[in-house]
Amino acid sequence: MPNPWDLGSARLLESLGFEALATTSAGFAWAIGKLDQTVTRDELVAHVAALTSAISVPLNVDSERCFPDEQGGVTRTVDLLAKAGAAGFSVEDYDPATGGIDDVAVAAARVAEAVEAAHRLAEPLVVTGRAENHIRGVDDLDDTISRLVAYRDAGADVVYAPGLSELGQIAWVVEAVGAPVNVLALPHGPSTTELASVGVRRASTGSALAASAYGALVAGASELLGAGTSQYATNRVSPEALRSAFDESAL
Repeated sequence: MPNPWDLGSARLLESLGFEALATTSAGFAWAIGKLDQTVTRDELVAHVAALTSAISVPLNVDSERCFPDEQGGVTRTVDLLAKAGAAGFSVEDYDPATGGIDDVAVAAARVAEAVEAAHRLAEPLVVTGRAENHIRGVDDLDDTISRLVAYRDAGADVVYAPGLSELGQIAWVVEAVGAPVNVLALPHGPSTTELASVGVRRASTGSALAASAYGALVAGASELLGAGTSQYATNRVSPEALRSAFDESAL
């Protein structure tokens, strides 16, 4: 389940054959000239509505903490995401205001509120409970598992601890949690085939595709500014791929 950051990347990924997509909070933030964790709820909802109107596959939403401090809190956020066409969303336990991880009871209560709002809908949304330890400098697998179990018990349909990269640890999480597990695909981590072999149900890319695209942009621009050459253009996307994704007459 790769993570596009705008309409073009979403359409391209769908045209390549992926059966579901997900937003990326960081990638979308960069696309509108912001840093991660600074996008507003209104901006996110508008982004989701634009993506779902442009693609035909299910879209999961990286909704960070689900905006508990906005008007109507988590419940209102879920309603807005549903109306925007989301198929699911995540709730994480990192608080950018404090720079730390929420108390597990507080985080689990937020997951429970999200689940209640999502599962009462005529078309229920899939809720993913996220434990952010391993991408926030807390290398504590036991605490991560305890958190994932708490989010599972709060009703989350899927649990997710981004940053795990050792197959044995991932296998232990899958066994210990006893719920569908999502894993972040990492350059130094297992392949999707290896993840599937230990019971992982879903893999996503987070901001990696967006960061790679922006990395290519910076490298190309640096070449142009420095050497004055344009060798970067040898890696450009093919016209055929663009026509396959963007030719509306073929849809």
